[in-house]
Amino acid sequence: MTSAGARGRFRPGRVHDFHDLMQHRVMDVLLVASPYDSFLLEEAGELSERMLGEFRNLDLHYGPGLTRVSTGAEALAVVKQQRRFNLILTTVHVGDMNAAELARRVRQEGLDTPVVLLAYDNRELKDFVARRDVSALDRSFLWQGDARILLAIVKYVEDKLNAAHDTATGGVQVILLVEDNVRFYSSFLPTIYAELLTQSQRLISEGMNLADKILRMRARPKILLCGTFEEAWAAFEAYREVLLGVISDIEFPRDGRNCRDAGIELARSIRGPWPDVPVLLQSSRPQNEALAREAGADFLLKGSPLLLHDLRRFMTTNFGFGDFVFRLPDRTEVGRASDLRGLEEALRAVPAASVAYHAQRNHFSKWLKARTEFALAHDLRPRKVSDFKTVEDLRQNLIGSIADYRRERGHVVVADFDRHTFDASGDFYRIGGGSLGGKARGLTFARRLLAEWRINQGRDKVQVAVPPSAVVGTDVFDRFLDDNDLRDFAIAEEDDAVILRRFAEAPFPGETRRDLAAYLERVRYPLAVRSSSILEDSQYQPFTGVYETYMLANNHPFLDVRLDQLVLAVKRVYASTFSRHAKAYLRATPYRLEEEKMAVLLQKIVGAAHGSRFYPDFAGVVRSHNFYPAAPLKADDGIAAVSLGLGRTVVEGGNCLRFSPRYPRHLIQFSSVADILRNTQRDFWALDLGGDGPDGVLMSETRYSLEDAEADGTLAALGSTYSAENDAIYDGISRAGLRVVSFASVLKHGAFPLAEILEHLMEMGRWGVNAPVELEFAVNLSVPPGAPKEFGFLQMRPLALSRETEELELGEVAPENLICRSAHVLGNGKTEVHDLVVVDFHRFDRAQSPETAQAVARFNAELLASGTPYVLVGVGRWGSRDPWLGIPVAWDQISGARVIVEAGFKDFKVTPSQGSHFFQNLTSFNVGYFTVNPDAGDGFVDWDFLAGQPAAGESACVRHLRFPRPVMIKMNGKANQGVIVKPDLG
Repeated sequence: MTSAGARGRFRPGRVHDFHDLMQHRVMDVLLVASPYDSFLLEEAGELSERMLGEFRNLDLHYGPGLTRVSTGAEALAVVKQQRRFNLILTTVHVGDMNAAELARRVRQEGLDTPVVLLAYDNRELKDFVARRDVSALDRSFLWQGDARILLAIVKYVEDKLNAAHDTATGGVQVILLVEDNVRFYSSFLPTIYAELLTQSQRLISEGMNLADKILRMRARPKILLCGTFEEAWAAFEAYREVLLGVISDIEFPRDGRNCRDAGIELARSIRGPWPDVPVLLQSSRPQNEALAREAGADFLLKGSPLLLHDLRRFMTTNFGFGDFVFRLPDRTEVGRASDLRGLEEALRAVPAASVAYHAQRNHFSKWLKARTEFALAHDLRPRKVSDFKTVEDLRQNLIGSIADYRRERGHVVVADFDRHTFDASGDFYRIGGGSLGGKARGLTFARRLLAEWRINQGRDKVQVAVPPSAVVGTDVFDRFLDDNDLRDFAIAEEDDAVILRRFAEAPFPGETRRDLAAYLERVRYPLAVRSSSILEDSQYQPFTGVYETYMLANNHPFLDVRLDQLVLAVKRVYASTFSRHAKAYLRATPYRLEEEKMAVLLQKIVGAAHGSRFYPDFAGVVRSHNFYPAAPLKADDGIAAVSLGLGRTVVEGGNCLRFSPRYPRHLIQFSSVADILRNTQRDFWALDLGGDGPDGVLMSETRYSLEDAEADGTLAALGSTYSAENDAIYDGISRAGLRVVSFASVLKHGAFPLAEILEHLMEMGRWGVNAPVELEFAVNLSVPPGAPKEFGFLQMRPLALSRETEELELGEVAPENLICRSAHVLGNGKTEVHDLVVVDFHRFDRAQSPETAQAVARFNAELLASGTPYVLVGVGRWGSRDPWLGIPVAWDQISGARVIVEAGFKDFKVTPSQGSHFFQNLTSFNVGYFTVNPDAGDGFVDWDFLAGQPAAGESACVRHLRFPRPVMIKMNGKANQGVIVKPDLG
């Protein structure tokens, strides 16, 4: 699948397209009426209130303002001075001029503001129209005591202005009203809009969130009012593809004169090419009913006392409003559906004759159009019974299409959580108000990209998706802090244990607790409770690894116990906002702690249970930019890091497999048998379903041996075997020998399309963010037979990448004048420092790595407090949680370093851990980063020079050096080269 094919845009009519609808709105109305006429229309001063009331009834989030003037001269002066008016509503006589003259004068002023005449007496209106040229008026209406006419006028003007754009952009439907009698269309329009109100309110109640509800309202059908055959036919020609139905008089003008059967001819002309378009004909002549039936139209008698009632019933029955009623050919009702889910379920149960009956008449697509589900309606309309071998094949096709559409819509929309209707059918919900936070925001954007690029199209054995999630919004965080008076306390308190205890003891907001209880009633899989602060995953300070994540087995038989565990986990994530680690990180950024707000992401953990262990088969990180490419790799080819089990191995800098998705078989770290044995993963992380974490309520992450993975069956797809007898590595684990996590079956033999998926996701992310990205993922191969394997898209964030604008020339410097040289450098530019913190290469003992980390942290705190930048020089991989690979510092423990050097051990080559949270923080803070492996001929550190300098401070094997003259650091970011020049000690 090519990227061009993957990046297929949404089809017109998806919910997100509705943002562009209703671009023209009537926000300000100028009422031009004599004081007496204004009094009659206002009905004792209630006109503005009634107009606004109708808009509130319609649940619209705006209502037009109403300004009154009493003469035409005043009106002209106001509209020329204030160009804000979208509609001029005038009565017949306005003192110094009449309505026709006012409209003409408005046009002469070069204004295109619609001018509509509202008369309150039909005889006066007829006489006025007969005696004057009213061509400058946009339309005349008749006040008949129903305030809804005001809303109808406003919506008529808006529909006229928006119809062309909205039908083309979003597939919005059109209802054609053909009527030349002002009394009838002034009565019909309020009735039709009232029916649209009922339909819109029904759709609003089903909206997945507030934005969805508003957008559905914008996508309501447009009503186009026509008074002649020519107008009606032109409208039909323009909107035939989106025509929901026609309501027409039978007798109206054609070719400039009254035609007694114009409506009959219109019905025949429309239903010829479009037999499924419902047409309602009306006439005051009972004998026209037979002609209407002949033309395939329904009929209403205008003199009927139930005219408006019958009009509403026709719309409900024929325009797809209300429930979808399944019927047999004899019209017997056999089922009913009120929403898409109900339609899908009913299709499974109703008789085949009913499915065929509705399919032959395009009833499914018509009902969907009326519900603003235009894309699905468009897909279904061309399908005919004759296209399928049997009706059962058609039934399954319809069910599958609706299910796919519902799933795709669920992958795009963040639904507002409603505990009364929650059924876990969606996969992303918002609990409470406020922001989703950066992490959740990135995932919602990723869900949209996955749908837009159609990553899963053509894949039936793998499902790429963001795991089902719910987000507790930042408003809940604010309320929790404010209700319990915790904000000032938490900002000031420096003891993490005290903060945790106070947060754990504080009452949680009751409304949110009830929502979480309803959520857990339906959700029984293990959960990751993840931070999603508003500052997380920003492009320049991503706050990677700063806040906490907790795991819940979520398997206790009692709901109350599971709820208490979840609430405690949420509180602990809140508390991590104010931890010493987070505060230290924030001090190095331009942000203030009081500006930070925390949302919490509740996410299904991707994986499967293997006895008491729960974990994915493998997990990892991929970056679309490789900071250390080696031929044939290029920086834009990206780099991935993967490991068996949970992704903790990767993000904490442990031994894992790194490869470029473009060259999945080119593994530099596995270039020889010795390299493989040295760099292979030795153990893995999994969740202990039976073990307790902190306080006995949270699931603990535990290290397990590869023998455990082999017993679980998860090593088979990822492992190889080392034969000591032959000093060789063999793919698979069928023979005896030392197990190696090689991913050979995946990367060499294509057992899972990992490289292909990662390439597409990197390209998708780069396109969506317009910058390099970092993605976290987990893969579950342990699925039931026949089920697709799960690729869980866990996180997407912009990759902090400095953009070097000027290439720095390093110049020729003699090796004896250098402290360090490296050909693998991050950063660009020139800087000077006087201080170095050095882990002595000769004295360092890997067994003392934790103590070394604490010593480094003490020097960092002292230098940071005095605002003194420094160069940090050490051995092994900085930030690794595996003490045998390096020094396990957290970011805040070295956050004052301007430049960091990591050098290989005597017996161990350092490879930069590009998948780690630590590495992300290095790049986001623009810290210079030197990697040196002298034994491999890759740069050097002059350890003897450093060891010979007097120390300003010393602890264990860590020394603080301070030079009177500056140490110069030069970095060429484009060539990835750098030098650290010795100070002039003379």
